[in-house]
Amino acid sequence: MQTLVTRHGQTVIPSLIRKRHHIQTGDRLVWIDDGRIIRVIPVPANPIATLQGSGKGERLVERLLVERRRDLRRE
Repeated sequence: MQTLVTRHGQTVIPSLIRKRHHIQTGDRLVWIDDGRIIRVIPVPANPIATLQGSGKGERLVERLLVERRRDLRRE
């Protein structure tokens, strides 16, 4: 997909991308430029609520405890 940049530096987010990522009027985007690639990341209105439950089933507490035990053995 391609878009044009206006003389004011504005561009259009293609409809398919807006729908797929649920981007709506007033939403914020973060632009990350690493010198080679520009990434545009949508920021949800409530990022905490959006992430809530996303780690479910990942056994994160168990993984954290395993890593802490490894750290203790290294000391």
